[in-house]
Amino acid sequence: MEGNKFFFLYAFYLTFIMMIGSAIDACEYPKQVDNHLEKLFVFGDSFVDTGNLGKIGPLTRSWSFPYGITFPRWPSGRFSDGRVLTDYIASCMRIRSPIPYKYRKLGSKLLPYGMNFAVGGSGVFDTENLQKNLTTQIDVFEDQIRNSIFTQYDLHFSIALVAISGNDYEYYRASGRPLNEISRFMDYLISQLKVDLRRIHDLGVRKVVVTNMHPLGCTPFITRVSNYSTCNTAYNSAVQQHNQKLEAAVKELGKHTRRRSATFMSLDLYNPFQSIIQHGTRNLKNILKPCCQGKTNGTNCGERDDKGVKLYEVCSDPEEHFYWDSVHPTQAAWAAVFQAAEPSLCKIFM
Repeated sequence: MEGNKFFFLYAFYLTFIMMIGSAIDACEYPKQVDNHLEKLFVFGDSFVDTGNLGKIGPLTRSWSFPYGITFPRWPSGRFSDGRVLTDYIASCMRIRSPIPYKYRKLGSKLLPYGMNFAVGGSGVFDTENLQKNLTTQIDVFEDQIRNSIFTQYDLHFSIALVAISGNDYEYYRASGRPLNEISRFMDYLISQLKVDLRRIHDLGVRKVVVTNMHPLGCTPFITRVSNYSTCNTAYNSAVQQHNQKLEAAVKELGKHTRRRSATFMSLDLYNPFQSIIQHGTRNLKNILKPCCQGKTNGTNCGERDDKGVKLYEVCSDPEEHFYWDSVHPTQAAWAAVFQAAEPSLCKIFM
């Protein structure tokens, strides 16, 4: 019996490590530079979180069924039915997805690929979700360097991915602050984001890539009021303003680096999202309506009542939907975005 128990635990451990670090099928050979494996360090929110969010709190549904039903077939902490942006970026670099910081002690074999510090629900500033904001995530990264988990030599062969997907603006809206002052808040946010990006670079990371914001006005959270029929143009106009300010900030940061190659870069998510939302693809037939949705306005995908009764409905085929839940894309959507952006995207991360 003891032998069977040991075998079961060992098999579970191996499966778990494979789950949190699985690579996209296209990633067959690890990319090395001077015989040194490139690393990916990830910061931000639920668009790139692969398992850091705790299992207790308001956003814990990423650890509940039906999240993860496509990959890895059970909930893995990803806010999707399967893979998320991090997994596809890692495939561009020909490495496995870096281990979530939360599981760093369980998956030491995955450390050669970097580390993921992103936490679902976080923002540049503190949000109502009480998650580690971007500054705190970088603090944790710095601790790893200070404790020699990663050396300066490691950082020299590394890329940082920073994903900011709108939690700061949602917190601003929900807090009841005046909408006519959002431009001032936007400047404040971009200013702090510049500080954070520069700090990551100053710690030794050779290339820092930050995502611009996708069309927030097309997320099911917003389009539900129109029965998922139209995007909110006012929201999307504000996003475009944010993206313009972000692009200017990235260019400004680049002027102050001595390296000839681009050090600070932006990753365009807005246009690939918008193109697919407007024109669809052969497989993505349901664009604005999510695959998994709460049965009422006050419930969410994955939510159950005190008796365990499901308060949500799930579609029959997530691969036909662009959105998985009220905010996040499906794996099929991320794959389509990745394919649309791949030519320029892989140049950034190669």
